[in-house]
Parts: sequence; structure tokens; C-alpha cells
Amino acid sequence: MATISLKKLTKTYGKTEVIHGIDLEIADGEFVVFVGPSGCGKSTTLRMIAGLEEVSGGEIRIGDRVVNELDPKQRNIAMVFQNYAIYPHMTVRENIAIGLYTQKLDKAEKARRVENAAEILGLTKFIDRRPAALSGGQRQRVAMGRAMVRDPAAFLFDEPLSNLDAQLRAQMRIEIKALHQRLGSTIAYVTHDQVEAMTMADRIVVMKDGHILQQGRPMEIYSNPVDVFTARFIGTPSMNVISSGQAGGDFGGDGGTPLLLGVRPQDLHVGPEAGEGHALSLSGPVTAVEPLGPETLVHFQLGDDTVIGTAPATEIPEVGSTVTAHAGKAHLHRFDAKTEKALERR
Repeated sequence: MATISLKKLTKTYGKTEVIHGIDLEIADGEFVVFVGPSGCGKSTTLRMIAGLEEVSGGEIRIGDRVVNELDPKQRNIAMVFQNYAIYPHMTVRENIAIGLYTQKLDKAEKARRVENAAEILGLTKFIDRRPAALSGGQRQRVAMGRAMVRDPAAFLFDEPLSNLDAQLRAQMRIEIKALHQRLGSTIAYVTHDQVEAMTMADRIVVMKDGHILQQGRPMEIYSNPVDVFTARFIGTPSMNVISSGQAGGDFGGDGGTPLLLGVRPQDLHVGPEAGEGHALSLSGPVTAVEPLGPETLVHFQLGDDTVIGTAPATEIPEVGSTVTAHAGKAHLHRFDAKTEKALERR
């Protein structure tokens, strides 16, 4: 395994710079997830690490080597794509073995590596089948097996689960995380799905418009987002963000600074006790309800905005009725209304 280091990394297409001098250190054995909306630069960054995109400026190190000028095959990394890229006319065994095509190993060692990867990934009983006989999740495991047999310095995953249905995505999230824990691999993983990021990462890197906005452990980012974008992007449902004027009361803007207040739907409780001894109290007509079993998400109107709160599963309000929701001071996030940067929690 190896470290991955990015120093002042830039990428330019013509006169347009799309990656703006990012710095990042990925530790040996760390699972780092790049997350952000489409076009934020996360896949471009991964492809530069892999050698599939030319670096416009800055430096990439894998282990102790600067790899800017090295071909992908010289970087000792393995990449897994969203479209599997496996050969339909080959068996599982043959597809996995393709990963060893350029390695000078004897036949017995190649066979051992292929069978070991198949066993780790639960593919042993499918090893002589062709991809057409496999599920989407099994095909993605084949692609992972082909990467594993090479014993690379690092694994790069580019949205590997985006073609799977919801149930398979959930299953594969667990399998990839378990694989990382078993192998101790260095992994750089790209996704637009913040649920994948929260559940799999040792560290999340949030990107927007070619910049890194925030990096940290999943719960650090969830609990202390540095700006409105990150606050809304991480967490499901998205954080409610309203003006301090809509909220009413004094929320302590420094020197009269206009504020935005953030509160997560899970912390905004709908119920008759709202408004008593709570820092925030909001009321409005219900526009939609989403019963989820253990709880119910309640959408209600607040001026021109829709706010989401949480009600007990047994208390589902009717659409059109007026509800009140409350949140404690510890659950409120304050942002500067102009810069949208987070202010110190109080």
C-alpha cells in the first residue's frame, strides 16, 4: 500500500481552469471519498491520479514517487469504473486474470491470485460462468477482483455503484468497506452520493467547482459543516436553511451581520410541546408527509420556503393542517448570510 499526495494540483482545458490548485494527503491504508455534485472536479482529480488525465500544474506523488509523467501502468494503481469494463465472452476466472496480463508471474501464482480474489469476493462458485449469467453486483465484484489480483499500491473507484439498484448499492457499500478493512488498502473513491460517502469513508473530501470546501471524518463534516453548501449536501434529508428574520428572535449576528440558520430535519421536532423552552420555533401549513416507519418527515411552508421536520410515527399530521416545530440551541447552525460561511457554534 502507499500514500497519495496532491500538491497545488490544477487542471486546465484550453483557457478554462477546472481544478484550482488543490492540496490533499491520503494516508497509507486510508479510505478517502471525494463527494460533490456533477461537474465539481472529483472524477477529473481521480483520473489525474490514475494517469488518465494530464496534469496541468502541481504534483502527484504515490508513495515516494512523483508520477506526473508516468503512464497509468507504471503507477501501480488499480481503477474500478462504474461500467464494470469486463469482457462478455470471457469467464469470471479469465476476466479476473486479465489484471495480471502484464505481470511476469508463473502460471501457478497467477491461478492462486485469481482463486484467492474470487474467494474473498464470494465469486468462487461463479468462477467459470460468463458475465451474462451474473447480477450487476457480481459483475462489479469481478471488476474489483481484476483490480485486486495486481496487488496495487492503491485502489481508485470512480462511481462504481451508480449503475446498481438501491438494494444492491446498499449491499455493495458494506462489501467494499469490509474488503477495505480486510486488505488495509489505500482507497480513493469518487461518488455524488453522500450516503455512500457517510457510510464508507474514513475521511470525506467535499468538492465544488474544482475546489475542496471541507475534508474530515464523516461525523465531523455532518456536525460542523464549514458552509451552507456542505451543510445541505451532507445529510439526508438536506439541512433546512432559513434567514434569521424568518426564524424570529435574537440569534446573535456579530455587529448586526445578517444570518442564515441551519437545522437538520431530524433535530426539528414537530409536536404540541414546540416553542416551550426551545431556541427555535417555526409554524406553517403542511404541504406533504413522508411516513418512514420509525418516524414521519413533515414538510411545511415557511414564507416562500419549504421546511422539513420530524414527527413520531404515530402522529402523522394532515396535509393543509398547521403544525409547529421546535429545535434546541445545540442543534442550530449559524451562517453569514453574505458569504454563507459557518460562524462559531454557541
